Amino acid sequence: MRAAAFYDLEGTLVSTNLVHTLGFYARNQPGLWRSFKKSAATLLSVPLFAVTDQYSRQVFNTLFFKRYRGETEDRLRFFADELFEKVLKPAVYPGAFELIAKSRQLGLRQVVVTGALDISVAPLMDYLGIDDYVANRLEFVDGVATGRLLPPVLAAATKASWIREYAERERINLNDSYAYSDSISDLPMLSVVGHPAAVNPDFRLRQTALHHHWPILDLR
Repeated sequence: MRAAAFYDLEGTLVSTNLVHTLGFYARNQPGLWRSFKKSAATLLSVPLFAVTDQYSRQVFNTLFFKRYRGETEDRLRFFADELFEKVLKPAVYPGAFELIAKSRQLGLRQVVVTGALDISVAPLMDYLGIDDYVANRLEFVDGVATGRLLPPVLAAATKASWIREYAERERINLNDSYAYSDSISDLPMLSVVGHPAAVNPDFRLRQTALHHHWPILDLR
C-alpha cells in the first residue's frame, strides 16, 4: 500500500483565506456600482465571518458561501486564472515548494483537502504539482450559484471522513501518511494519519502539537 501527504491549503501552503477570494470576485463585478456594492458588503461582513469561524466552521460555511448567490459559473471560471495570477500565486509560502518536493521524494502522493472553492483553486493545484485535491463546490441552477454548497461540505470532521474514504479507495496506508494544517479546526484531519504536523499553527494547534510532540513547521 502507498502513503500520501494531505495538506490543508489556506494558511498552510498559502497566506490567503476564503475572504481574499470572495473579495477578488466582488471587485470584478459587471459595472462599477455592483463592484462597489459587493466589495463593501464583503468588507462589512469580515467581523461576522471571523466570529462564526471561531464558533463553528459549518455555520461559517453556511453564511459565507451565501455571498456567492447570483454569481454565474461562467464568470467564476473566467476569472479563475486572473485570481491565481494576482492573488493566489503571490501568496504561496516560500517553504511550501520545499515541503512538497521533500514529500514527493519520499514517494508520497500529494493531496490537498480544502474548504476553498474548486473553481478558484484549480490553477493553483497545477502550479504546486498536486496529484489529487478535493474542494468545496457551489450548487448552480441554470448556471447561477444558489449560495449553497454541494455535499460533502469540507470542514473539520468532514475532511477526516473524506481522507478515510480516499485512503480506502486508493489503497493508501494512513499510518504511513502525513497531514499538514495551520488550524485547530483541522485536528480531526491531523489525527487520522500516522504523521501529523502543525504548519504556521494558530495558538490552540501549537499547544496541541507541543503536547503530542508533533512537528511544528513555519513555511513563511
